[in-house]
Amino acid sequence: MNIVNVTAENAQQHIIDASFNTLVMVDFWADWSEPCKTLVPLLEKIASEYPSDLVLAKINADEQQMLASQFGVRSVPTVMLIKDGQPVDGFAGAQPEPQIREMLDKYLPKAWEATLGQARAYLDEASYADALPLLRQALEESNQLPHIAALTALCYAELNRLEEAEALLVNIKLAEQDGIYEQAVALVELKKQSAGSPELEKLAADYEQNPDDLTIAYALALQLNAEAQHRQALELLLDIFKRDRTFNDGAARKALTDILATLGKGDPLAVEYQRKLFTLLY
Repeated sequence: MNIVNVTAENAQQHIIDASFNTLVMVDFWADWSEPCKTLVPLLEKIASEYPSDLVLAKINADEQQMLASQFGVRSVPTVMLIKDGQPVDGFAGAQPEPQIREMLDKYLPKAWEATLGQARAYLDEASYADALPLLRQALEESNQLPHIAALTALCYAELNRLEEAEALLVNIKLAEQDGIYEQAVALVELKKQSAGSPELEKLAADYEQNPDDLTIAYALALQLNAEAQHRQALELLLDIFKRDRTFNDGAARKALTDILATLGKGDPLAVEYQRKLFTLLY
C-alpha cells in the first residue's frame, strides 16, 4: 500500500528512506480543518493511480507536533514533495486537482519512459522489429524528443528502412546531436554503400530494360521487400495493381497487403500505403 500514516517512530522509514526509491508526498492535516477534509481524499485518489511511483505519507499535525515543527509547518493543510531525502516542492492550503497534478508531473516518471525502457531491452537483444513500434510510441508521447528520434532512426537503419531513418535524422538540430545520432548516421551511410544484393541488382536491371513486364516487376518487388526496402516494394506492387488488378490471380494486391500486415497497423509506412490502396479500391 502506498498510502501510510506517519508518526515520529516511522517517519525515517516512510519519508526519508522511501524518498530515495520513489517520490514521497507528505500531507500535514488536522481533523478540525475543512480544507483538509477536501484535500485528503483527493491526494489519496491521486496516489492510488501511482502505486509504484508515489507514496502518500499522511501526518496528523495535532498528534505529531514535533514532526510538524521539524518540517516547518505553519498551517494545515501543508503538502511537501520529498525526493532523495530533500523537499523539492509543495504548497500550503487547498489546491485544485489540475494544479496538484501539474506539480507532480514534474517529478513522476513519464509513461513513455517505461515504453522506452522496453524498447531498449529489445534493442539490446537485436530484436529491432519488436523495438520499433515501442520507439515510435515513445517518440510520439515524448513530443519528439531528439534522443528518442535518434534511437528510432538507428532502429530503422538496422531494419534497412533508410528513408525513414534519414527523415528523422534530418530534423535533429546540431546542438541535439549525440552519440546515438552519430551512430545512426554512420549506419545509414554504411547501409547505403552496401545496398543491393546481386539478385536485386539483376532484377532492377531487367526491369529497367522491360518496364512493361509485370512478372519482372513483381519479382523485383518481392526482392525489394526481402531486403527491407519496403517503400520501394509497396510502390512497385501498387503500380502493378494499378496496371492490372488481375495480374497473377491478384498476386500484387495479396503481396501488398501481406507487407502491410507485417509492418503492423501503427507503422506510418503501412498507414500511408493502406490509404493509397483504399483510394484505388474505392
